[in-house]
Amino acid sequence: MTQDLFRADAYLTACNATVTSITVQGIALDRTVFYPLGGGQAGDAGVLVLADGSELGVADTRKGKNEDGQFTADIFHIPVLTGDGLCVADLCAQRGLKVGDAVTARIDWARRHRLMRFHTATHLLCNLVPQLVNGCSITPDYARLDFNMTDPLDKEVLTAGIARLVAAAYPISVGSISDAELDANPALVKSMSVQPPRGSGSIRTIRIGQDELIDFQPCGGTHVANTSEIGQVEVTKLEKKSATTRRVVLGFAS
Repeated sequence: MTQDLFRADAYLTACNATVTSITVQGIALDRTVFYPLGGGQAGDAGVLVLADGSELGVADTRKGKNEDGQFTADIFHIPVLTGDGLCVADLCAQRGLKVGDAVTARIDWARRHRLMRFHTATHLLCNLVPQLVNGCSITPDYARLDFNMTDPLDKEVLTAGIARLVAAAYPISVGSISDAELDANPALVKSMSVQPPRGSGSIRTIRIGQDELIDFQPCGGTHVANTSEIGQVEVTKLEKKSATTRRVVLGFAS
């Protein structure tokens, strides 16, 4: 089981860790600051610093899966593989990395911060477009939300609305609710396709705004601490994906 340090503090950029397994899925650690692909947000990239001070590049991060395809509690760091036919085990053997070794896990902070800014911006979109979401993708270069709706949207109005919420400098906080509390308030879930994980007794939430509530929903992703940190974001594209789906694409203003 990997301790996911990023859940409590998205601003951690590095941590000391121990290698717990090396498989075809990647390198698992006992603790990590790397966010794995999930909830529409891309997995982190970065490096593992080995005992000799050398760095092993991490191209992506994924949740572990068992033989039945179900997610496990491990988080795998997928190394950068160079050379034809090179596998994870061969690479680790070449570098002298084995289970039980101590490493330092360090994310690509500039890339992560872009993901945090975009992810938080999509929550602002949920305030401006109060409709259910049936698709989401958050990358370092753009973010998109697909809304279940038929009415047209206005690019300039949405861009101005995001700018207003960013300038208002609303605080963002991580909290939690129980399964029972979520059952009593099903409207908190904005996504039609992804349900928050249940069974642990606590579901992570993101709240934007303190005195004035801008957004509140279950979410496992990484976010900035204040909307002012998002910076200049604009709606770059609006698409009618189907009769009942409107896609909004966000980018950073140039």
